[in-house]
Amino acid sequence: MDIKLSHCFIAVDDHDKALAFYRDVLGLEVRNDVSFQGMRWLTVGSPAQPDVGVVLEPPLADPGASPADRQAMAELLAKGLLRGVNFSTEDCDATFARIRDAGGEVLQEPTDQPYGVRDCAFRDPAGNMLRFAQSRTA
Repeated sequence: MDIKLSHCFIAVDDHDKALAFYRDVLGLEVRNDVSFQGMRWLTVGSPAQPDVGVVLEPPLADPGASPADRQAMAELLAKGLLRGVNFSTEDCDATFARIRDAGGEVLQEPTDQPYGVRDCAFRDPAGNMLRFAQSRTA
């Protein structure tokens, strides 16, 4: 079986703030910007990985979701309790400095982990945790 990751999804509550962060701070390129039924999906990705997209979607992107479910998802997002994404980088310290200097909310400064990476963590504007890891074994 030959399978590869195509897209991953991150819930965001403000697409314009998310776009400014993912495009302008992280340097990801915008690949798609789609509106449908009052919702918006932005697809961004690394120029180094043209076949992998990160979709910035509304919390609970389901037109049939109940108001109570939408409220519950918005509350989880606001608390930063939804899962985020791990990125790889060739220089964790430089990546950390760039994101911090652009105003990124620091969760963890660069740290050597026992599982073979040096990583750091931030929250995106919606509260999702993003980790940036540099392999120490290469």
